[in-house]
Amino acid sequence: MSLAGTRVLVTGAGGFIGSHVVEALVHAGATVRGLVRYVASGARGWLDALPREVRDTVEVVAGDVRDPGSVEAAARGTSVALHLAALSGIPYSYAAPEAYVATNISGTLHVLQAARRAALARVVITSSSEVYGSAQRVPMDERHPQRAQSPYAASKIAADQLAESFAHSFGVPVVVLRPFNAFGPRQSARAVIPAILTQLFAGADVVALGNLTPRRDFTYVEDLARAFVAVAAAPGLSGETLNVASGQEIAIDDLARALIARVRPGARVVESAERLRPAGAEVERLLGCSARLRALTGWRPAWHLERGLDATVAWYREAANRARVRADGYQV
Repeated sequence: MSLAGTRVLVTGAGGFIGSHVVEALVHAGATVRGLVRYVASGARGWLDALPREVRDTVEVVAGDVRDPGSVEAAARGTSVALHLAALSGIPYSYAAPEAYVATNISGTLHVLQAARRAALARVVITSSSEVYGSAQRVPMDERHPQRAQSPYAASKIAADQLAESFAHSFGVPVVVLRPFNAFGPRQSARAVIPAILTQLFAGADVVALGNLTPRRDFTYVEDLARAFVAVAAAPGLSGETLNVASGQEIAIDDLARALIARVRPGARVVESAERLRPAGAEVERLLGCSARLRALTGWRPAWHLERGLDATVAWYREAANRARVRADGYQV
């Protein structure tokens, strides 16, 4: 179906991925309501940095997914909900697991309850490839076993199971979209690519990295945003869980060296104990399969890793953009 004129709620609209999804929805003709977390300053995250022609079309409401009233009010009058609000930093989940339960599990429950009461036509819940743990076989499709190697991963598994239960128990038209590692403009410096770039542009060696051997599947954020739009529009997906992946993998050490070559050749890469995951928690390999998403929606990645890295470097090269990404030390 076309999203033109469809009223779509995006939770976490001010975040890295959420802001790109909002842009993609506006370009698809949707009428977008963005739920952003309330802050006293009135800041709306990355929505404040969107082009004016996009920003001015978005209805922004402040609230908190941990508060069911906020979510129910935001969902009222919409037809589709894309739930992206989450605590996503894996290292911080070791320090504050209860916060992940409150936001990622209870927050998802509130979205599902609101969707049920409002009789929404489609609800997309954002999962994570971290639910799989280290690859037991590759490429990893949606039937790959799940293994929570962090409290963050456990919270996403629980949220996914809640979504599935609402589909089975109440007929809520839920789709779980499971991205592998996203990257691109606007990502915070706690993520590996901006962590590398902000150090390089500051003239430093690359030291705020953990284990350099894990391999990851990186999806450019514009491709991921298109996947959300495709799933929001496609008919007959209720109850599906769908991976979003590039189908390429790269070791973190090789990734760092690829960025060094683009920004400051000769910089050193140093493993940092501060960023190492606890013993037994490191996810060594993620390489995804998006064949089912492609078959059901026609989506396929348009951005090769090299092209996406070039675009990301170009964005971070602008001092004004780097100023919006806090990078004074390791961000948990």
